[in-house]
Amino acid sequence: MTAPSRSISPALARAIWLRAQKLDTAEPFGSGPEAVRLATEHLGYVQIDTINVIERCHHHILFTRIPSYRREDLQQAQSVDKSVFEYWTHALAYVPSSDYRYFIAAMDGYTARPNSEFVGASEQDYKALLKRIRTEGPLSIRDIEDEVLVEKTHLWASRKPSKRALNFGFYSGDLTVSSRLGMLKSYELAARHFGWSRRPKAASEEQYAQYLLRRALRAQGIISLESATYGDARSKPLVKGLIEAAVKRKKLVPVQIKGAEASPLWVEPALLDSAPVDPSVVHILSPFDPLIIQRKRLKLFFDYDHRFEAYVPPAKRVMGYFALPVLVGDRIVAAIDLKMDRQAGKLLVQKWNWIAPETPALQATIDEALHRFEAFQKPTVLAD
Repeated sequence: MTAPSRSISPALARAIWLRAQKLDTAEPFGSGPEAVRLATEHLGYVQIDTINVIERCHHHILFTRIPSYRREDLQQAQSVDKSVFEYWTHALAYVPSSDYRYFIAAMDGYTARPNSEFVGASEQDYKALLKRIRTEGPLSIRDIEDEVLVEKTHLWASRKPSKRALNFGFYSGDLTVSSRLGMLKSYELAARHFGWSRRPKAASEEQYAQYLLRRALRAQGIISLESATYGDARSKPLVKGLIEAAVKRKKLVPVQIKGAEASPLWVEPALLDSAPVDPSVVHILSPFDPLIIQRKRLKLFFDYDHRFEAYVPPAKRVMGYFALPVLVGDRIVAAIDLKMDRQAGKLLVQKWNWIAPETPALQATIDEALHRFEAFQKPTVLAD
């Protein structure tokens, strides 16, 4: 017999999700490199992206939850403490090193497909690259100069053949990104970087499904099957079975948001008593923030459609090249297209889109947040 579904208000659903995302309090993880580790472990991943009209999204996402965040903190977490590493989730992201074993099956999958167009490399070239890194230490693409350039095979490819070998080493897990300066990455042997005598044992499919469910419940609070398996549809059957088992044990409760009864959700029973979010909390969010990136979920909870228009022709843009949603309390009230003039040290408002009715008090609240956000943009030595 299927457990009855409880109807909850959109406000309660938002409160549960915002609290899980740690967007309801000022400094949930403390400060310094340890805060980077804690934030990444809690969220499960921090997405990386190349767009640089304002600070890159991985720094932005961490700043949103760590007000005292410095770019050096992420550099230390990755390169010195080695508490985070880069890999593919639904996109390229920083992931907790404590979760490494859950990505080994994906790495082994790349090893089994060495001729993939995007990550393949000849066996001879690849062995030579590994030997060079083993001898010389970490290498970036700029360090490899003794090769004949070729034509690009796709838009994001490199003319250096060694880039394919580096990609294959990264995705197969032989190599890891030991340091990053903006988008320039240095690659090191994974075993040497992490100090392993033996690589961790890969998680089983069942363990991986449990990991996805735990991660979703921790970072989302209230989940759907789609949100728990975002970017990993193959895991849906196993995760669905785990959800059903948790419902039978009364560990999870099925719920529906009023007005959206066709969208099944689940939540831990204790969270149904969540208090409302402080209406004075303000966040200028990255379009790649975990709260924003799942667009259907965002619409369901916030009744807000975010448009990412960086790759839309200028004449067809509505919100602007790089619009950032503005969260005030538990509502998205505006989306502001921003650009940083780094030479002048000024944050430029390209376009202001009001989602909620404009009021002087709301304008003043957002302006104050923009001043803080501008101050964060200025020290860009490690970001470029």
